[in-house]
Parts: sequence; structure tokens; C-alpha cells
Amino acid sequence: MSIAYQNLLDTLMRRGGDLGEIFHEENQTLSLVLDDNRLEEAVGGVETGVGLRLIGRGSQAYTYGNDLGNKALEKLAASLSGRRNGRPGNAAPPAFQSAGSGEMQKSPLKADLADKLALVRQVNQAARETDKRVRQVKVRYGETSRRITIANSWGVAAREERAQVFLAVQCVAEDKGLLQTGYEAVGGSSGWEMLALAQEAAEKAAERAARLLFARPAPGGSMAVVLAASAGGTMIHEAVGHGLEADLVWERLSVYAGRLGLQVASPLISVVDDGTLPAWRGSSSFDDEGAPTGRTLLIENGRLLTYMTDWLNAGRLNLKQSGNGRRESYRHQPVCRMTNTMILPGGDDPEAIVAATPSGLLVTKMGGGQVNTVNGDFVFEVAEGFLLEKGKKGEMVRGATLVGNGPQVLREIDRVGTDLGAAIGTCGKNGQGVPVGDAQPTLRIPRMVVGGQN
Repeated sequence: MSIAYQNLLDTLMRRGGDLGEIFHEENQTLSLVLDDNRLEEAVGGVETGVGLRLIGRGSQAYTYGNDLGNKALEKLAASLSGRRNGRPGNAAPPAFQSAGSGEMQKSPLKADLADKLALVRQVNQAARETDKRVRQVKVRYGETSRRITIANSWGVAAREERAQVFLAVQCVAEDKGLLQTGYEAVGGSSGWEMLALAQEAAEKAAERAARLLFARPAPGGSMAVVLAASAGGTMIHEAVGHGLEADLVWERLSVYAGRLGLQVASPLISVVDDGTLPAWRGSSSFDDEGAPTGRTLLIENGRLLTYMTDWLNAGRLNLKQSGNGRRESYRHQPVCRMTNTMILPGGDDPEAIVAATPSGLLVTKMGGGQVNTVNGDFVFEVAEGFLLEKGKKGEMVRGATLVGNGPQVLREIDRVGTDLGAAIGTCGKNGQGVPVGDAQPTLRIPRMVVGGQN
């Protein structure tokens, strides 16, 4: 059924408002989970729906439904317009721009289910064959294919097809009653071809779990920390990125609020959020408000230039809209979110950074963590780390955590590598998750608290 976008926008705006918006989504998904050699989940489906939003006087109202009949949608729109009292608004006619699903060789929808089942079984087998100590393997495959249409009363209108594939491998290894876990994931805004790295991910996860069995407990204390590029950008995403989202800045829940133009990091540090990177997990042509995504330089040579913004908070803070209004689905209103966030490479050879660090901790894989955006304090798990001994990678350790403060760590970084390593994930905020990417070069923090065993 064809949706009468102009009529809906007119209804939304008939009692006033600053912005009326329609978000129409058709989403096809598939999830496969193979756990302990058994197919535990095979769930697929198609969902379609419309979300309507009305913004006025600095606040917003939102409603959604999956009855796409024009009478039902008009009723939804009328229920929102009744929340506003003011001069009737005029909705500009939508002029749609369209975008495809990027550089995709083969849509996941065109791959046979039998091939996807075979893939997860092959990955499971590859992990088990990597090391005889692997006792349990869990493989999770997911795909989404979304058709999104956005139209608002300012005349902004966009259509885009988005594809995502994701495969994660978790391995548990055992030796003499001791259990250790390794995890690796691949995926992005791309097609079936992205999963050519699936077997390599299985091998990495299995090898990591097996090596951890013989790792020594991490020593605790204050020491130099080198974050290898392979650690991915978890640190920048959690400890810095969320604090640069404009909604948290507006609500004074960010340590970076009120600091535009000030030095907030080492002169060696520049931070970018870029939603245009081909095939990266956080990429798209438009954000979920119809604004073009872009490359936003947030911090340049340590100086804070701007924040990531959506429509509402760009207006509140008198900043340019940066294409960071994102939502999980039509059931959710958009909020400021990162896309692909990274520290840009510097001028130091990564091997030279390690060689110039006589002792400390080399982190090659980050785990999960927590951050307080109000003051920047964080705690992160180290999924894979090694002692640094006389400027060389030494013994593997387990059970390490990194404890610190995001702005302080950014200020103290004294070496930045020429390399760049990326990681993928799903970022949770305001009860909704969106796909993201993060990246960083090799970094050295001269002094940092490492949690472990003294």
C-alpha cells in the first residue's frame, strides 16, 4: 500500500510545531545460533512499520504502528498534532533522494539458507580443529536487510536500502578444570562476501581461549600501557565517544560539555566520526532523520571542535547537523549516536612504540567495560594482553582491567602509531542498539592503573 507522505505531514503540522517527521521501515532479518554442535536458533521474519514524530518548543512526541493503511496512519498523525497548540504549520513537499546498499557484491537475501547453515557449521568445525582443548563453540550469524524511507516537514526526504551481516564466534577451552573464553566477530554494512573472514575469526577465537589457559595472572598497579591497533577502538568509543554526543552535552551529562575550542587531549590526538566509510558496520548514506552522513572531525590536535548531533540537539546547541541521528527501528525515536569513531593514525612506528616501553602492559584485544560520561571515569576488561619486558612482548596475562579517566588518558597519550585497527559492535543507548565501528592506531599511555593481582 502506498503511503501518502504529504498528507501525513500536513496532518502532523496542522496545529503547529517545528518539525514533523515520518520514518517508514521494511526490515527482513535472519538469526542462526549454533551452540555446542546443536542448532539452537533459526529465526527469520519480515517486519514493517511507521514511526511519526513531532517536535515543538524544545520537546518531542513520538508514536508508531504497523498498520500501513492511510486511515490508520492519519489517526496516528492526528493524535500527535493534538499535542501542540500554535499556529498551523506548512509541510514542504518531500523531494526524495535515494541510496543503494553500498558496495555489496551479493545481498545476504540472495544467499541460500542452506549455505548459511553450512557456514555456521564450518565455522564451528574450524574452531574445534584449531586446538584440541576447545570444549565448546557458539557461533552466531545475523543478517538484516532494511528499506527505509524518511520524510519531514522541512522537505527533507530520503530512501535507502541497508544490508548488514554479522558473525561472532565464542570458544571455551579447558585444561585440568580451568576454563577460558575467546571471542571474535566479523561483519559490516556489506553483503555475503564479508563472511570470507569467518574461518579466520573462528581460529582466532579458539587460539585466544587456548592461550589464556597458560597465561599468568596479570599484575596490578600503575604502569605504562600500550594499546595495540588490534585492540580496536573500544577505548575511544566508550571513554570518549559517548561524551561527544550532543544530547548528553545538552543534558550536562558529559565531561566535555562547555569545552568547545579548548584543549581536551594530547596534541597528538585527533578524533573522527565517519558514517561514510564503505562496508564499515556503522555506515550508511543518510542517518535515520534523512541527513547525509559525513566525516566529522571532533577533536583536532587535541582541541575540541564540535559534537555529534541530531536535528533536535543541533538546534539546541547552535551546531551543524552532523548525520548522527540514529534509531534501532521504527519503534524508536532517533537519538545522537556514533557511527564509526576513531583516533586518527599518527607518526610513530608501532614496533618502535613497543621497543621504547621498557615495562608495562601490551593490550592486543579489549573486552567489555563501563564508563561514567559525567566525569569520564571508566573500567575496561582486557581480553588479551602481554607483559612488556625490556621493550619486547613478553608473557601473556589474564584477568587484567584498565582503570582510568577518559579525558585524562587522552591528555597523557605520548605516542601514536601509523597503523589503524578496527573493531565492530552493537552500541546500546536509551534502550536501543545500533551497529557501530570503532578504530585506533597503536597508542601509549605512560602511566595508567591496571587492575590485576599484586
